[in-house]
Amino acid sequence: MELIGLYFVACGLLVAAGAAKAFRPADTARAIVLLVPERLPLSPSLRLARDTVRVGAVAEAALGSVALLFPRPLTAALVAASYAVFVCVITFARTHGGALATCGCFGRPDTPATRLHVIVNSVLFATAAFVALRPPDASSLFTVLDHQPWLGLPLLFVSGAGVWVTYLALSPLAALEAARRLVQRPSTSATSSS
Repeated sequence: MELIGLYFVACGLLVAAGAAKAFRPADTARAIVLLVPERLPLSPSLRLARDTVRVGAVAEAALGSVALLFPRPLTAALVAASYAVFVCVITFARTHGGALATCGCFGRPDTPATRLHVIVNSVLFATAAFVALRPPDASSLFTVLDHQPWLGLPLLFVSGAGVWVTYLALSPLAALEAARRLVQRPSTSATSSS
């Protein structure tokens, strides 16, 4: 199956992001509190949001782990559903919080929601949905790896590298892009007033 490596990336990102938010829920909780309109009757307090983020993050990491170990239709569908929710939250953050609004995807306050977040999460959603509809002929990660060259080590290596590169694109690169926009904004207005 050609998309299994990208599916492993999707699962690995769930594990990494879930673990990061479970250990550092406060920044993501602040992002959620800022995104939820105060006029809603159930606007979360920071403490409630932090507890909710921690529980959700543990569930996210657990889903990523189980879906990685057992790439089956149900687990892949749950991964796809997770990424569909992420696309919706990121789109909401971008449209209601401005271009530099944080998505809190890796438990960090300086991770702005970018178009790249929407694109990457959409691709990972589509990949997981495809795997849910056309699962591999194997019932576990180990049987998938048995059908790969060199016991699947190249697939695992490339998938791990994919997780790392995707993380870099969604977190440090997004923060760098936000800083670049902030630096360019004043210089643009200064040159236009000259």
